[in-house]
Amino acid sequence: MITIDAKGMYYRDLNRLIREGIAKGVKKFFLENVNGQYYIGDGIKGDDIVINVNGVPGNDLGAFMDGPTIIVNDNAQDNVGNTMNAGKILIKGDAGDVVGYGMRGGRIYILGNAGYRVGIHMKGYNEQLPVIIIGGKVGSFFAEYMAGGVIILLGLNDTGDTGSDYFAVGMHGGVIYLRKKIDFSKYSKEVELYEADDNDMAFLKKYLSEYADSFNISIEDIMGGSFYKIVPSSARPYAHLYTSA
Repeated sequence: MITIDAKGMYYRDLNRLIREGIAKGVKKFFLENVNGQYYIGDGIKGDDIVINVNGVPGNDLGAFMDGPTIIVNDNAQDNVGNTMNAGKILIKGDAGDVVGYGMRGGRIYILGNAGYRVGIHMKGYNEQLPVIIIGGKVGSFFAEYMAGGVIILLGLNDTGDTGSDYFAVGMHGGVIYLRKKIDFSKYSKEVELYEADDNDMAFLKKYLSEYADSFNISIEDIMGGSFYKIVPSSARPYAHLYTSA
């Protein structure tokens, strides 16, 4: 175990210390006074490595990560899990824009809200299933061009819409689960909405149980009520733009 005080530290120096620690066999890191440092955990391999972050990490947290767990005890900025391959990122506050861009595997669990373009170009890779769970609400262009994986939007402790405009535009793979309906006018025309069935609920419970345990909240409170499933109506929603009639 190693503790690093990141107060005033240049992001390259912080990331160098983490990599040097891993090279020496350190498995657990505690980063104190983090304030906007970029690229924490980027490209790191090893499913036995845990990075605890106290403070607000900067952009591209866990980008290209392949196995470790990152726990953020505050908010996080943009591009969390950019092209992430495996591992887990837990955010106990809110996250910024473009969470899970091009994500190929692993899990991102956010207790609070997330910004615009969550899950854009999200996809699975081989047998991997990327999963994003958001406890609150999201901004516009949610799941834009989503090609694979699972996003679960819970809308906990929120009385308004969980999703904003241009919901699932260009979605052509994967599945979205909602704990509450949103205004139908906000949906993309390329998706279909269904009530979750028993198989869906069994699938959801597997991931939502881990989510609840991660944030010490009640699974019964999360699973109560109806869930809805959004899937693409076509694997090629814009084919007509590139082919003649």
